[in-house]
Amino acid sequence: MLVSMKDMLQHALRDGYAVGQFNINNLEWVGAVLSTAQQCRSPVILGVSGGTVKHMLGLKCIHDIVVNAMEYLHIDVPVALHLDHGTSREACEAAIAAGFSSIMFDGSHLPFRENLAITRHLVTLAHSKGISVEAELGTIAGSEDGIVNSEVIYADPQECYTLVTETQVDCLAAALGSTHGLYKGKARLGFTEMKAIAEQVKVPLVLHGGTGIADEDMRRAIACGTAKINVNTENMYAWCQQVKAISPPTPGTM
Repeated sequence: MLVSMKDMLQHALRDGYAVGQFNINNLEWVGAVLSTAQQCRSPVILGVSGGTVKHMLGLKCIHDIVVNAMEYLHIDVPVALHLDHGTSREACEAAIAAGFSSIMFDGSHLPFRENLAITRHLVTLAHSKGISVEAELGTIAGSEDGIVNSEVIYADPQECYTLVTETQVDCLAAALGSTHGLYKGKARLGFTEMKAIAEQVKVPLVLHGGTGIADEDMRRAIACGTAKINVNTENMYAWCQQVKAISPPTPGTM
């Protein structure tokens, strides 16, 4: 059974750890992430990007694959199925209708008040069905589903407080220096701002772009109020390296 992120993230925040969101990019990834979570006895969040929705034949197909995989693998740890970076009201509503247990509305590209209004609408709809909602403020650099942001724009602490207070969103992705994809050099996170925002909003913070962040920085982010860490590129790199390793050295051979 799929569950909301809300309880698992509140528990993580209270007990000083973070829950991983690992994007599922095909059927094999679903099995790998679920099996590993079960082996580790860990809650897990399965992230689904807009690109994945297209090549895995739609939201309902993905939902059914995950639910059937959980049954087949006898998964009994908490699992949330989460729409990652839903950039429109319609995309988030479609994920809710398809049975996802969590959604992210990424309205960071919109004027603040428009972002807030859509987030509030989606929170009302989602919470009526027991579904959790993540929001985003600021700009996270890097590439996500082919959309490239070349610069980081830190989230404004006052806007973070207003958004969370007026929408009752369950967790917040406040852009504070992380990057989607591979880092060029060492990641530089705004820990001072992170801690200040966490103390103001009093909901779990989300760290996007977990690939390449040093372990000590992850621990520090958790100490500053982060309870969800997203990872995708690191797994994609490992996947590609393994495909290369088992591919025939000579084209045309088996």
